[in-house]
Amino acid sequence: MTTVLYILLAVLMFGVLILIHELGHFLCARAFGVRVLEFSIGFGPVLIKRISKKSGTQYSLRLFFLGGYVNMGEDDKISEGEELPRDSFRAQPVWKRIVITSAGAVMNIVLGFVLTLILVLNTPVLGSTTISGFAENAVSPEYGLAVGDEIVKVGGTSVHTSNELVYEVFYKGYRPIDITVIRGGEEVLLKSVSFSSGEEDGVSFGEPDFYVEPAEKNFGSVIRYTFFRSLSSIKMVWDSLIGLISGRFGVQSVSGPIGITSAITEAAQQGFDTVVYMFSVITMNLGIFNLLPLPALDGGRLLFMLIELVRGKPVKPEYESYVHFAGLVILLLISVIIAVKDIFQIFWR
Repeated sequence: MTTVLYILLAVLMFGVLILIHELGHFLCARAFGVRVLEFSIGFGPVLIKRISKKSGTQYSLRLFFLGGYVNMGEDDKISEGEELPRDSFRAQPVWKRIVITSAGAVMNIVLGFVLTLILVLNTPVLGSTTISGFAENAVSPEYGLAVGDEIVKVGGTSVHTSNELVYEVFYKGYRPIDITVIRGGEEVLLKSVSFSSGEEDGVSFGEPDFYVEPAEKNFGSVIRYTFFRSLSSIKMVWDSLIGLISGRFGVQSVSGPIGITSAITEAAQQGFDTVVYMFSVITMNLGIFNLLPLPALDGGRLLFMLIELVRGKPVKPEYESYVHFAGLVILLLISVIIAVKDIFQIFWR
């Protein structure tokens, strides 16, 4: 029964993510006076629908819940010589279309910031980047790190909070890295600092071997920690994408809805903070992934709009539709492969 509740929690989380994403497109479209034919949560056969008498928009809940869309007539065809309605999406200036298309991903990223704020508010003690001590058998002191050092850069990346610091050491510290610290009021560069390293599923990672001093918790520090922790989460998404492309992370590191549901189930057993953290990372993943310039994604549509800006005229709609259709087919095939992989890992790992 508990597992069923966790699965329902995962489904609810996906529903919220989809709703927030599509709401971004919808609100921007309405703000610019663009007609919205349908606002749908899910794909496939309609389960529930309601048509607004005022706007004519159909609000739908469809069978396949893992997705959604806002239909603004982007792919509507018109006869030669026929003009587009003034309130149609395609009739809008390109900058408005860019804003509307970007709004869904932006809303997901904003939700990630809000969830991170909840996490920071719920954290009893915030951590600084100043070293207060070292773990037993610590390796890094042998390479120059000392108590009282305020770490400001790890491998060239600036760090402002303990979360950023731990993540950068975890991500980069499996091999020697340069560490920049403030020591005695002066900036000191420590070359090739080593940490202990571990490995999981074939991926190496560094193990932070130090403790940090607490930071004062007030309004300013909460906002600051929220901002930089959110940026760190966004960077983590990019690092993961780069790791996949470079081969550092294998296909087993990629999860679809099934694998994510399993991860949410495990996170729910660890408590509120873990669930909120996972939720924040997933929504930021969704936002950033949707902005990638890949066919069928918001980023793919944005790419065509940028081409339109450069050329001064749009690519023929039918050509763009062919590209997005091909991209959708490829994404669906990849989704099926990932789903099979997730099922295999859950039942036969």
